Amino acid sequence: MNDSAHVPVIAAANEALRRDFPLKPFAIRHRLAGHPLLTLPRIAQLAAELPRDLIEYNSGKVAISQDPDAIPTVDLDPVEVVKRIETAGAWMVLKRVENAPEYRRLIEDALLSVARARGFDSLSDAGFEQIEGFLFVSSPNSTTPFHLDSEDNFFVQIHGEKFFTIYDNTDRRLVSDDEIERSMTKHRNLRYDESFAPRGVEFHMFGGDGCFVPYQWPHWVRTAGSHSISMAITWKTREVRRANDLHFLNSMLRGLGWPQKPPGVQPAFDGVKLAFYRAGTTAVRPLRTSMTMRRILRRIALGKQANYYLKDA
Repeated sequence: MNDSAHVPVIAAANEALRRDFPLKPFAIRHRLAGHPLLTLPRIAQLAAELPRDLIEYNSGKVAISQDPDAIPTVDLDPVEVVKRIETAGAWMVLKRVENAPEYRRLIEDALLSVARARGFDSLSDAGFEQIEGFLFVSSPNSTTPFHLDSEDNFFVQIHGEKFFTIYDNTDRRLVSDDEIERSMTKHRNLRYDESFAPRGVEFHMFGGDGCFVPYQWPHWVRTAGSHSISMAITWKTREVRRANDLHFLNSMLRGLGWPQKPPGVQPAFDGVKLAFYRAGTTAVRPLRTSMTMRRILRRIALGKQANYYLKDA
């Protein structure tokens, strides 16, 4: 990591990194706009290098409350989507870009600046574990449907204009516990109703802007009149990994006809379930190094539409 100058890559006003992190969303500024790794030519190169199942894309002309079984596709290969993003009418995410060493350094430098702003000397001391990066490329006037994510996220806007609307994850009038479980284990898209609109907080972003998205806070996103490049810099703390594992096991048990209480309601029973689940996943984890096995496991866990973004999957 390059820490010679200690110039913060990510910064926030009004002590938000100390006062609101990690429980509330807030605006940030960053120094990544124009970075050579985050230009369209370099992203096209990355799209050619990544395993195909780590690239998801579809039409950007979707509803906020998009039915995951009716997502319109784009008949281009991933590299062409990036090269023609201004006119392709597409939305794309390149996943797990931290597996490329130069992208990992970029992501870790950004998070290290946050760690230092919060009084820590290292990523591990600050609780930044299982660090991952997701690059988004979107055509003009594209929509990312209402959904939630299973990690904390510094979302940085690199190029173009974007509107990012976030909703309180404690408001069960918006997303029920059952919907949270389903969105994490089946498909991320959530039901959205126009009555939700007054409860959202909108961040209007250009290159150099961004926002912090707390764990499981629902949100939807739209671009404006030019193509957009963004990146989600994410991590999972030990507490988040524990909650995620319980959600996944609860979903499996629900499928067997044994619905469970949400994580945290029955702490002692959660501990028993967690030990059982982690013993099983340890045996499966080596299989995920194979792209073919990842496709099969996704299909078993998530259903026949799990690989919709892979041709002939």
